[in-house]
Amino acid sequence: MHYFCSSMKSLFTLLAALLVFQAQSQTEKWDLKRCVEYATSHNISVKQADIQARIAGIQVKLSKLAVYPSVSGNSGMGVRFGRSIDPTTNAFSTTQFLYQNIGLSGGMQLYNYGSLKNSIAVADLNAKAALADIDRIANDISLNVANFYLNILAAAEQVKITQVQIAQTLTQLEITKKRVDAGALPELNLAEIQVQLASDSSNYVGAYTGYEQNILNLQGLLNVDPAVPFEVATPNISAIPIPSFADLQPAMVYEMALGTQPLQKANVIRLEAAKKSVLVAKAQQYPTLTVGGNLASNFSNSFRRTTGASFLGYGTPMPGFDPKVSIGGQDYFVQSPMYKLNQTNRNISEIWDGWSKQLSNNFGQNIGFNLSVPIFNGGQAKGAYQRANLNVKSAELQKEQADITLKQNIYTAYNNATAALQKLNASTKAVETSQKAYDFAVKRYEVGLLSSLDLITNQNNLLRAKVQQLSNQYDYIFKMKVLEFYKGQGITL
Repeated sequence: MHYFCSSMKSLFTLLAALLVFQAQSQTEKWDLKRCVEYATSHNISVKQADIQARIAGIQVKLSKLAVYPSVSGNSGMGVRFGRSIDPTTNAFSTTQFLYQNIGLSGGMQLYNYGSLKNSIAVADLNAKAALADIDRIANDISLNVANFYLNILAAAEQVKITQVQIAQTLTQLEITKKRVDAGALPELNLAEIQVQLASDSSNYVGAYTGYEQNILNLQGLLNVDPAVPFEVATPNISAIPIPSFADLQPAMVYEMALGTQPLQKANVIRLEAAKKSVLVAKAQQYPTLTVGGNLASNFSNSFRRTTGASFLGYGTPMPGFDPKVSIGGQDYFVQSPMYKLNQTNRNISEIWDGWSKQLSNNFGQNIGFNLSVPIFNGGQAKGAYQRANLNVKSAELQKEQADITLKQNIYTAYNNATAALQKLNASTKAVETSQKAYDFAVKRYEVGLLSSLDLITNQNNLLRAKVQQLSNQYDYIFKMKVLEFYKGQGITL
């Protein structure tokens, strides 16, 4: 009876766990489509790739704007001390004065051997490659989501199998107890069934723990808070569409994958960008013609207002030089007269009133062309051109390696799928055989022709066969879906 009481305690524990499992099933369920869409919009790697694509898009805009003229304005104001040149008179001055410079300059590149045009092409191709990287990461995540999703479904089915096993063991326990109480069987048989119930309980706990761990794995991939209740929707496994192997021949899948897989698309785009970069680097070895202009003016508060002039007389004549010339009996002085300008400093109101007028009077303009011819720059331009050509070779090798890897992966996936189908067929036959053996064992046990140990052995064999069949079935589905994925059809159940 002690064993029976222990088994009842185990039963109560199992029932409590089953209630928890059933309570969880009341939460909102996530199907595969929702999981994939959520992962591709919330996964950190996808977000980082999206940021890089936006940065590449900004670079495209900047490269396009580079063909337009550049314009910049400037202004400076300050106080000058000591000996300096007065900007309004262009004469040296030792007085302190306030000054301001205002200017507007602009320039535009007229010829550069196609550098700007090819730079735009490079930026545009890099932006397209960045978008392809988003699709590549999203595809990889979708594949991982499908794998974790199917693992959850398989784990949930294993939980159900262990539940059925427990129910069968409890039925056997009840029948055996009645026969032991009636004296038809020894008490050892009851103890063996109770041990089997404990083993079934352990199997259930292990299966349920595996189920919970797979849930956490998927939540981590989706970037979902693990504290939030989460459960996946269980599709009808027999209704999941599986294509035929004739539609998934590796050579055909590979040809389709070359045009549909984002990594292959990105490699083609980056190779083209590398070739355009060669033209950009080549342009740096040719002359560049630019046109530019400038508008400028200045103001100074040292500018003084002229009120008149005073005659100071004539200058002192040079020795031996007659300062007069007689014409028609009339004497004329040939020396220059000397005058003194009468100037006064402006008051504050006059200074600021004349600000715009002084800027207008000092306004100057210029326009010109500049031709830059590279003659020697330490081999920088030539080295950049050589590096650009090597980058093309590197991009070609990277593309070739990626295509080889893709082909190997597709052929490996095809071989794995065919092997998975063979394992599934073998495990299905194993379940059928084990089920028949178990059914015969139960009938023989009920009439006393089979020991409880032999019955438990048959029961365990059936459990292992069902678990293995379930594992092989989901493994086969996933490997076939991988082949569909390489065809560019995505992951669907």
